[in-house]
Amino acid sequence: MQKIRKGDEVVVLTGRDKSRRGTVLQRVDADHVVVEGINVVKKHVKANPMAGTPGGIVDKTMPIHISNVALFNPETGKGDRVGVQVVDGRKVRIFRSNGAVVGAKA
Repeated sequence: MQKIRKGDEVVVLTGRDKSRRGTVLQRVDADHVVVEGINVVKKHVKANPMAGTPGGIVDKTMPIHISNVALFNPETGKGDRVGVQVVDGRKVRIFRSNGAVVGAKA
């Protein structure tokens, strides 16, 4: 089971974007996620007249390793580790600090 999924709000733990929050836009592979507004780099793009795209320098959001982000816990206001537990016959994600179910409405 994936502990961090698309649409989750996460907190960056290390790097130049440390302690910033963002939403997971996509899972690139098992170990990398793209987070909205995090790890943005300048990319030099060559013009392509056949496709009608101009060249220049564009901002691009790059993937970040999943070990460098933690799921945001709204009850504590901090990043939290995630565990998996069987509740009513199905697996659910829980926060390790308080045992609350991830995404459950309070």
